[in-house]
Amino acid sequence: MSLTGRIALVTGASRGIGRAIALGLAADGADVAVNYRREQDEAERTAAEIRVLGRRAIVVQASVDDVEACGRMVEAVGSALGPVSILVNNAGIASRGMTVADTDPAEMQRVIGVHALAPFYMSRLVLPQMRQQKRGDIIMISSVATLGFAARGAPYNMGKAALEALAFTLAKEERPHNIRVNVVAPPLTDTDMGQRLARSRGVQQIHELDANSPFGHVCAPEDIANVVRFLVSDRNSYVSGEKISVHGAADRAGFA
Repeated sequence: MSLTGRIALVTGASRGIGRAIALGLAADGADVAVNYRREQDEAERTAAEIRVLGRRAIVVQASVDDVEACGRMVEAVGSALGPVSILVNNAGIASRGMTVADTDPAEMQRVIGVHALAPFYMSRLVLPQMRQQKRGDIIMISSVATLGFAARGAPYNMGKAALEALAFTLAKEERPHNIRVNVVAPPLTDTDMGQRLARSRGVQQIHELDANSPFGHVCAPEDIANVVRFLVSDRNSYVSGEKISVHGAADRAGFA
């Protein structure tokens, strides 16, 4: 699945799923821009591992819910690496598990900003350069939360639902430009956020759930990255406007 000659920008790539995606794309030949908000040391480590693979990498700091910061980031990536042909909108934050009646409007604005507005900003910014290339790919990292819309998760559920709506709309609009847009939806995954979610549900260590998980283990970041790697590769010639829920055919998709 050669991505040689392509430039990828992965938001929230300093750790977790974003880090696994960045490393996976680099392993397939892409040069990668590693976006981070606060974890500069972790972002630098991710970039260093990409360079070990023989690919170019830069780290770019930006809060993706800030449209001006997004613009500066896209300009920096273009100057350092070249035009982006793979965008992975991965950056995300959790909501606080409150009912709608008890949710602070500021929290709603913050979560919607990261999950819905940020992917809009980023997609809009890279589309002009993607349209000038042989192929473009936009991947939205959503969640199996949108399969069930559990209680006490309105900000997160609404943000991810809007993210998916953006993806399905973009897929139709950008098909004439040979740009594919797809959604990948993880379940409970072994990340910092996943660990916190597990603890909030009474599980002290996420791997306590391995025995009752599909295929004997909780979803790993690499499980998600491998789906992204296929979707942006030449092996995917015809899949666009789709959502792939990576839940292992579980009866209950994680804690969503």
